Amino acid sequence: MRRKNTKDTISAGASCGGQKRTSNGVLNDVRLSDRGGADRINGISFWLKQRFGKKMIKLACDAGFTCPNRDGTLSTGGCTFCGERAGSEFSSRTEPGKIKASLDEQIRMYRTKWPDAGYLAYFQNHTNTYAPVETLRRLYYEALSDPRIEGLAVATRPDCLGDDVLALLKEIGSEHFLWVELGLQTANDGTADRINRCYPLSVYDAAAEKLNALGIRFVTHLILGLPGETKDDMEASVDHVCRAGTWGLKLHMLNIVKGSAMGEEDPVYVPFGSIEEYVDLVCDLLERIPEDVVIHRLTADAERRTLIAPEWSYQKRTILNSIHAELRRRGSYQGSAL
Repeated sequence: MRRKNTKDTISAGASCGGQKRTSNGVLNDVRLSDRGGADRINGISFWLKQRFGKKMIKLACDAGFTCPNRDGTLSTGGCTFCGERAGSEFSSRTEPGKIKASLDEQIRMYRTKWPDAGYLAYFQNHTNTYAPVETLRRLYYEALSDPRIEGLAVATRPDCLGDDVLALLKEIGSEHFLWVELGLQTANDGTADRINRCYPLSVYDAAAEKLNALGIRFVTHLILGLPGETKDDMEASVDHVCRAGTWGLKLHMLNIVKGSAMGEEDPVYVPFGSIEEYVDLVCDLLERIPEDVVIHRLTADAERRTLIAPEWSYQKRTILNSIHAELRRRGSYQGSAL
């Protein structure tokens, strides 16, 4: 029997939008403002190293899920920004019953560079709770049956969290490390309609409330640069998910990719004119995000062969280095504007 993980302490966090947050996002007693400028962002890599005492690596599990926004239940085209992969453009399909073999292959690849790392199984592509709960149970526990896997991350939509699925996630979370990722993209229902998200903000709010009540960590995805959105809209989305009690946050730069409806309908749209413009926005947003929110992503990946715009968005390391440099230049840090 696998050893049960010790629960993280839930401590009071910073305020957001005038409301008091409670979160388990900060694992030590040293605030960002007191770290001497070394850590200006509460990033997931540092958080996981504190939590597990070692570097942690996410291993992709593409178990062949679809999405109600693709299979005709809600729509057939998916969200307008989605390419064919609708998740990582770099992970390969894992055949049912072969998840352990896929994990083993990835671990062999990483083990040379990081021999002492730990691993999380990451169900990422499409909607990873969109299946009968018996199927979900089999897939999740197949990954967890590998003794090298120390937890799960499950990406989904907030409208695909029925009570039976929530019960399964609660069960897993009581014995294993777990977080759930919710693809919100924007808190603006007008924008959501334009990108064919096919659910209103109230559905996200209800899912956030249920997950928090069950003690299940969740990460919210937001896309920056959606057509028609202003800086005020993006700030409002960040503020909303912070008030909703999100444990983590992924900020994605909008990538226009081949195979997406957006790429076909408006291939000349450019979300940001330069790296500097994007970096300034991200730093402004970070300053208003409470420091107990764990930052999982500050840009987005797209294969160069499928990327239409921005043409420089594949320069992930340059973008991240520029964000950290700009925070140092400002003398600011995550949550410094609160």
